Amino acid sequence: MINRASLKEEFIKLVSIDSLSKEEGQLSTYIQNKLKSLGLTLTTDNAGEHINGECGNIIAHFDGDGESRLPLMLNAHLDTVRPGNNITPLFKDGRFYTSGETILGADDKSGIVVILEALQVIKERAIACGRLGLVFTVAEEIGLLGAKQLDYSKINYKYCLSYDNLDRQSITTRAPAANHLKFKIHGREAHAGVSPEKGINAIWLASQAISQMQLGRIDAETTANVGTIQGGKATNIVPNFVEVNGEARSHDPLKLAQQTRHMCQAFKNVIHEYHQADGLPRVEEEIRREYPQMKVADDSPVVQLVQQAGKNLGLTLKLSASGGGSDANIFNSRGIETVIMGTGMQNAHSTTESVCLEDMVKSARLLVEIIKENRQ
Repeated sequence: MINRASLKEEFIKLVSIDSLSKEEGQLSTYIQNKLKSLGLTLTTDNAGEHINGECGNIIAHFDGDGESRLPLMLNAHLDTVRPGNNITPLFKDGRFYTSGETILGADDKSGIVVILEALQVIKERAIACGRLGLVFTVAEEIGLLGAKQLDYSKINYKYCLSYDNLDRQSITTRAPAANHLKFKIHGREAHAGVSPEKGINAIWLASQAISQMQLGRIDAETTANVGTIQGGKATNIVPNFVEVNGEARSHDPLKLAQQTRHMCQAFKNVIHEYHQADGLPRVEEEIRREYPQMKVADDSPVVQLVQQAGKNLGLTLKLSASGGGSDANIFNSRGIETVIMGTGMQNAHSTTESVCLEDMVKSARLLVEIIKENRQ
């Protein structure tokens, strides 16, 4: 049923189009033309204006020839991470790679091509199906910005399948909430060679605080990381300022709050120990909820739909939890019950990223079956 040659060719086209976050304009135009050729009606929103990007989200509708059991939409994101320009895909032994100089872009162009191929099959074979929605978001990789700025007045679907995961034999129903933490440490400048004792080294203070933190895998539900440190002017100047950015994630809201307090307290402890009469050093902290927790019930209608479609194909699809955030976190918080589906992508966000053609073929075959099963 699935045309392997067509899917392969389409994937090569997609990954060859540069689409870094906020620079998805060329890919958006290509996808819109593709959807129009498949008979979908579509529009875009003004998310790009809100995030200073090239374009907004794509919102499309496939009318089908009847009613759907569930008002269902499909989702994938257009953007990729760096290094993601001038990608040259290589195909060997049934798997796509790159030369190792760039990412591949299977995250999330494997998701896009699975959706496009499923729609192509439905159209070519005149398969009976109900109404279906599509949302292709921008700027997912830099904070789920497209989903956050999506024009939800244009969305009238209650359930969603988001194609943005590794394991094509699972249904991801749970993902953590995440907090973004920013710390600004203020010290005092001084000449590093002439009078270092007059200075307060903000970078050193930050390092002391970070050394007190529990980071990495905290427990089965919780992770934490310090990701960026920016500060200092020159090696001969005691730095008076540094900015530290980190995150905490957990499937348990109480554990997330506890880990966030722990990381903040580490900076407070160091600042308190070295506090001087003139109010230095000092720290400013900013805590922002990056995305909310996602938790879909095991007996949700959308879970049951996918599992039944899997059974039709002889597949047993297990339920799983993710450690990352995605558009699905945002959709669920907006009342669109969303689960995450896999395409087989491997080593995403790295120059060793790859994806197997057969995995995408099987994902597309399952999606066709889901759409068929969803017709009343």
